[in-house]
Amino acid sequence: YYKMLGDKTFAQLDEEALFWQYNEDSNSIAMIVNHLSGNMLSRFTDFLTTDGEKGWRNRDLEFESQITTRATVIEKWEQGWACLFHAINPLSAADLEKTIYIRNQGHTVNEAINRQLAHYPYHIGQIVMLGKMLAKEGWQSLSIPKGKSQVYNEDKFAQPQQKTHFTDEYLNQSNTTKS
Repeated sequence: YYKMLGDKTFAQLDEEALFWQYNEDSNSIAMIVNHLSGNMLSRFTDFLTTDGEKGWRNRDLEFESQITTRATVIEKWEQGWACLFHAINPLSAADLEKTIYIRNQGHTVNEAINRQLAHYPYHIGQIVMLGKMLAKEGWQSLSIPKGKSQVYNEDKFAQPQQKTHFTDEYLNQSNTTKS
């Protein structure tokens, strides 16, 4: 779901917008993507067997303007997510209670994943907010558009009660648009 929010934001922006910075101390979307990718690669490479803060990671460099093309932004984005999914998809219930380390601090696998599930949406929210500002009037809402809550709720309450996850409809929309 959070990856999809980033994907749909990138699709609405021209290349220049990915590199825009409010000021020298702020981050561009490209910098945020570079940081997320660096974090994902560090945390999820050899996830169960090595410390999540790898010696080869240079976190400070992630916030420098080193990416220069849209293609590289998307490549970094996809690389980070692929590493994360490769690490977590095969996990078993028993794996969730194993202890792993991030900067020598022990976490259960479940705690480590939850830590990242707080960190990544924080930055993805920044990406979406920047995207919304930069797309201006051309922005297409990623959730319920302003002024459409009543129509959305009427549609939801017209359906029978069912056990689903709130992200299912967004993921299905995303898969439908890819088909």
